[in-house]
Amino acid sequence: MLYIAADHAGWQLKEDLRNYLAEKGVEVVDLGNDVLDPDDDYADFAKDLAEKVVAEGVPGILICGSGQGMCLAANKVKGARAVLAHDEFTGRVAKEHLNANILCLGGRVLDLEIAKKIVNNWMSAEFLEDEKYSRRLAKVKEIEREN
Repeated sequence: MLYIAADHAGWQLKEDLRNYLAEKGVEVVDLGNDVLDPDDDYADFAKDLAEKVVAEGVPGILICGSGQGMCLAANKVKGARAVLAHDEFTGRVAKEHLNANILCLGGRVLDLEIAKKIVNNWMSAEFLEDEKYSRRLAKVKEIEREN
């Protein structure tokens, strides 16, 4: 299972990815936007999804125009590890190196086929729980605790 949400700039890619993932048998919970609304705000969707991801331990995908706004806002939620991915490599290492629980994508910069590859790499990757990556994530968590 995973959560997905988008603002107006990521809405079409969200719809397409949600359908693609459902066809693959993935349970996708769509947190909006339900309609194409040019007056919505990415921060609202990012906050809602990130809070659910952290509270429930379920991964999520956020999509806005560039992916940057969603990533910025989601990372304000304590425990969120949102990353922006723009190709297959960044999708894979987001999980392997950073144990990212939220994948952010740019609806205005990615086509559906590339987005599918990024999502597939992120979903199929596993966190490499070696000393180096665990140590680095522990430092990130310490920064979060201090602030």
